[in-house]
Amino acid sequence: MRQNLRVSLGAVVLALATLAAVIFALLNFDQRSRYESPDDGVAWRDTSRGVEAWQVAKGSPGAKAGIHPGDLIVQFNGSPVTNALQVTKRIWRAGSWTQVRYHLERNGEQFETLLVTAPAEKPLSIENYLRAIGLLYLFIGLFIFVRRWNAPRAVHFYVFCLVSFILFSFHYSGKLDPFDYEIYWANIVASLLAPALLLHFALVFPGRSEGTPRSLFKLAFVYLPPAVLLLIHLAVAGNSLGFVPWLGARVQLDRIELSYLGLCFLLAGAIFYRSYRSAPSGILRQQLKWLTGGTVAGSLPFVLLYILPFVFDAAGRPWMKFSALSLVLIPLCFGYAIIRYRLMDVDIIFKRGLAYTAATAGVAAVYFLLVALFAEIFHTSANGPVGGMIAIVVAAFLFQPFREWIQGRLDRFFYRDRLDYRRTLIEFGKTLTNEVRVDPMLGSVMDRVSQTLLVDRLAIFVEDAEFPGQMRLARSMGVRLGERLDLSFLDPARPEFARGALFFESARATRDASDSVRRTLEVLDLNYFVPCRIREHTVAVLGLGKTVDGDFLSSDDVELVQTIAGYVAVALDNAQLYSSLEQKALEIARLEEFSENIVESLNVGVLAVDLGGIVESWNTRMEQLFGVSRQEAVGRQLGSLLPAELAGEIQRRGDEEQITGIYKQRLHHQGKALTLNVSITPLVSKSGERIGRLLLFDDVTQRERMEEQMTQTEKLTSLGLLAAGVAHEVNTPLAVISNYIQMLAKQMPDGDPRQSIIEKIVKQTFRASEIVNNLLNFSRTGAAELADIDVNRVVEDTLVLVAHPLKTSQIQVVRHLGEKLPPVRGSANKLQQVFLNLFLNARDAMAGGGMLEVRTAAHNGSVEIEVVDTGAGIPREHIHRIFDPFFTTKGSGRGTGLGLSVSYGIIKEHAGKIDVRSAPGKGTSFHVEFPAVRKAVHV
Repeated sequence: MRQNLRVSLGAVVLALATLAAVIFALLNFDQRSRYESPDDGVAWRDTSRGVEAWQVAKGSPGAKAGIHPGDLIVQFNGSPVTNALQVTKRIWRAGSWTQVRYHLERNGEQFETLLVTAPAEKPLSIENYLRAIGLLYLFIGLFIFVRRWNAPRAVHFYVFCLVSFILFSFHYSGKLDPFDYEIYWANIVASLLAPALLLHFALVFPGRSEGTPRSLFKLAFVYLPPAVLLLIHLAVAGNSLGFVPWLGARVQLDRIELSYLGLCFLLAGAIFYRSYRSAPSGILRQQLKWLTGGTVAGSLPFVLLYILPFVFDAAGRPWMKFSALSLVLIPLCFGYAIIRYRLMDVDIIFKRGLAYTAATAGVAAVYFLLVALFAEIFHTSANGPVGGMIAIVVAAFLFQPFREWIQGRLDRFFYRDRLDYRRTLIEFGKTLTNEVRVDPMLGSVMDRVSQTLLVDRLAIFVEDAEFPGQMRLARSMGVRLGERLDLSFLDPARPEFARGALFFESARATRDASDSVRRTLEVLDLNYFVPCRIREHTVAVLGLGKTVDGDFLSSDDVELVQTIAGYVAVALDNAQLYSSLEQKALEIARLEEFSENIVESLNVGVLAVDLGGIVESWNTRMEQLFGVSRQEAVGRQLGSLLPAELAGEIQRRGDEEQITGIYKQRLHHQGKALTLNVSITPLVSKSGERIGRLLLFDDVTQRERMEEQMTQTEKLTSLGLLAAGVAHEVNTPLAVISNYIQMLAKQMPDGDPRQSIIEKIVKQTFRASEIVNNLLNFSRTGAAELADIDVNRVVEDTLVLVAHPLKTSQIQVVRHLGEKLPPVRGSANKLQQVFLNLFLNARDAMAGGGMLEVRTAAHNGSVEIEVVDTGAGIPREHIHRIFDPFFTTKGSGRGTGLGLSVSYGIIKEHAGKIDVRSAPGKGTSFHVEFPAVRKAVHV
């Protein structure tokens, strides 16, 4: 309460002082323009010799009367003169254009001269220019004080502006009446106080907090010199403390006071510059730049061109007056900093000031209305204490709500609700809580910020997941993107982010930045970068440009953005957490689906039952094995789904704690003979508690059949080895028989009738030897050697090998072998195995005899072989499986199902093709094709 009363009282005092200063300035201007001060053009001063002419202006009445510097005035119109002030007063009493008589003394000789006084020259042009500067100071100060007098440093700044107004607007006229004396002393006090106030403002702006001793030292340093100078000035004027009121003392005081003024102004500029150098990038830096430039540029020419010449030579020079022109730069730069860079937030201050003004006018109207109503109702004057008190109380109660109502209307008019912080934050809260996905949430944030602050260029930068600690552009509005952006300046560790925001006036004015960063700032065209921080971690940066009107944001706007940035950080963190959880949920679902796919893809039946034997899982392979769908199986007892013998066997092993199995369980189910291996495993939870059983069903029916066929194959292999051994043993007696019969033939005379019998024996011996050699070649299992092969020769050799089986089966062989076939690159043994399999299969297909036709031909660079029989043929449903391993249609013990499969592999190994065409009951045709060897062409 006391604080508010003190502040209000101070505001009232400053308001009254401002009103008085304005009234005095108007009266002084009127008096100065109308009053003509008489003058003789001589500057008189008191010396030990008497009152001496110090300076005589050229062309002045004194110069025309023959007065020279150094002359002593003895009498004025016959009256003795004892001090210089008497001369001035008597000239003022005489008035302008009056003839006066001076009694002078020069070099010990006295003489009289007549002088006609003339109006003193008025430097109205320079005075009016200074008054304009003073008005500029006053308007700037009123702009701050009236709109926001309780802002930090606002009162100090306003007092400086008010004192500067007095300094530049008060000019005593020389009338020397009480009002003129007041103007004179007010100007003296202002000339001492203005530089001290500016220096003090430079020391404390923008808001340095220091200890009490240091603060007191600053106050003493700033305000003690002007206090001492004022005391000396008073002592000189009052002829006290040993000071004499003469012109020389006044000149010396003017020199000291002007030197103090210039020194304080330059020192304030240096302090502003030091603060500018140490200030972070942002609006504060721009404000200090203009405060520094204005103070130095405005005061330095005045110091160099007026104060220094005046200090070293008291005589005025006409050109010295022009030095005052630079003084206008100080208020102009201050005003530019206020308008351009929101020094003390002039835009908000102005709007709030309108609210106070309108509220005051409204309350005044209410007051006068109440006074009029009181007089009308009680038929008496309302000027009494009771009526006035009632009107004042009612008006006081109405002021605050009326002001708030007007403030709200003005906010909506000027800002379009942008200063309704509570509603803005509530709407932002709703926007951020209604969306959990990152991209839509960022879009909503940008729309709300743009509508609230009237900003048309925005961007949101988020932390790059691939490069932690670096930012990437996530979303933008009104930003032209063309080239790769260098966002290294958005380092979260920057101290500007810890202080609130990073500010760039323009890309060109950016200091300590690389060329790529400047190009990025120029492309983005953003001025404010506000960090979105949560848990001391910067998760995003909100970038904003100027408003649509081209203005920078006010401090309230920046404060609102910083608050919103905190909300955005929380929302972005929540969105990222939601996205992470969503990804994890998808990953879990994918892994679950992947696990299910693995179970479904297994060629093993998998089922899970609980402790009560209820099926909880049943994969596709189980459906295929037992013909029960998953929907039908899940939830039913296991015993009702499996064959009784298998279910009983599983039930007997149900209580075992270890992994058990059932090996080659043979059963007949739905017309199929199955052989199953069953593995039974306890199903336990993560805590190790048993919750059921896991059963694996492996169908080994085909495997068992393959094992049987492999056993048969091994038997055939052994038989082949035995046949080879037998053939080898038979070959020896055949050789002996052949040798002896040939020797016997040579001993017989020619014409012996037994000669033909011996020749038949020799021929049959060679035939038996050839059959044995073919059998040996076929049984060899060594590595095949590739060579150019005559297909016809291989076919003939194979037919010789199977001639006896074919003959005993009453099968007629028809050969159509092409002539001059090109060779085929391959293994003769392997190709003979192919043809042998085809010939034997043809024999087996013609159980009652028939015809086997073999054709060979060359066609389009290939050698083609066709084997045609007139047997039973191959059923249509089996024709696509005849090349599968272990597939056979022959009876038990007659085939392994490997012949055609092995033949198919050999043909593919030789880059050949095999095709089969069959008509059941009519026969089968196998067509085999091999690429022919191409002969090299010699050019």
